[in-house]
Amino acid sequence: METRTVVAEFIGTAMLVLFGVGSLVLAGDYINALGISLAFGFTLIAIAFAFGRISGCHINPAVTLGVLLARRIDIRTAVQYWVAQFVGAIVGAAILFLLANQVPRLQTAGAFGSNGYGGRSPVGMGAGGAFLAEVLLTFLLVFVFLTVTHAVPMVGAEPVPVGLAYAAANLIGIPLTWASVNPARSFGPAIFAGGDALGQLWLFIVAPLAGGVLAAVVHRFTHLHPAGRAEREEAHPPPATGPWGRMRGGHRPQAGGPETKGPEAA
Repeated sequence: METRTVVAEFIGTAMLVLFGVGSLVLAGDYINALGISLAFGFTLIAIAFAFGRISGCHINPAVTLGVLLARRIDIRTAVQYWVAQFVGAIVGAAILFLLANQVPRLQTAGAFGSNGYGGRSPVGMGAGGAFLAEVLLTFLLVFVFLTVTHAVPMVGAEPVPVGLAYAAANLIGIPLTWASVNPARSFGPAIFAGGDALGQLWLFIVAPLAGGVLAAVVHRFTHLHPAGRAEREEAHPPPATGPWGRMRGGHRPQAGGPETKGPEAA
């Protein structure tokens, strides 16, 4: 185990819960769904720039599952990431709980930024609709993650589209289920909310993981080589050409015979 990658996932998930869920718990009445969605997206972008080169900045068990199915990490690394993410979510929620208790008249029992369906959904969405919504919204996030990243590290501008996808998922999902899209994000706050938040937690663990699986399957069909293609390319490699189709040595093959040497071949 490389300690710094696990620590990065732990701290990153704790920060996402503290600042993302914190925007809902502490400032939700002032910034509304749009502000909360942007807070989640901006927080993810910032954390990804900070930890992307270390662990890839999954900070989401559904993303880790998608990366595992894409064969970019092994099962041992995935389990380490999952443990770090869930523990980080608990720590982040605990810090947020202590902070929220310092705000007079702020109600935390039964709510505390937790997800829900039925009577706990802002629009009263049932369990079936909530499950489908969480699968599709998590699919968006994990699919974008797999598409814009090609290895474990998240470098360059890659955090930006992932953060935008996360913000979009929250913007759509907050009126439906308070937008989980992340089992760890749901797990931490539900522990401190208690009551029905814990009773409904199963959906916000299973549905995002299902969305991660769906994203990995679709990504395999849309972005990876079809079966056998790699072997065919290895058996019949393309001609060794340089830029603009020139053969190495400065010559361009012609159907009628060898090319007359140009200035660059002189």
